[in-house]
Amino acid sequence: MKAVFISYNQAHTEQVQNVLDRYHVRGFTQWTGVKGRGSNDGEPHYGSHAWPGMNVAVLAFMDDEKVPTLLEALHQLDEEAEQQGLRAFVWTMDET
Repeated sequence: MKAVFISYNQAHTEQVQNVLDRYHVRGFTQWTGVKGRGSNDGEPHYGSHAWPGMNVAVLAFMDDEKVPTLLEALHQLDEEAEQQGLRAFVWTMDET
């Protein structure tokens, strides 16, 4: 079992939900109004006057074999609007 943490600009919310649905990822938790900035480039998302954008974060749990195709779909979504920002990180789950 894997845990996939996805952090993205709120503008991607519907598209990320569509990806999760397409790959039958049912177990997840979503946080809205998340602040942050990318490690390399892109604009900060602070919800302020100067940096008005906000992020959303999702922690999804799935079988190992679903992860590669999910990551590829998320990567394609990120490439469509790189300045918006979307990152995914994977952890191995030992126990639940």
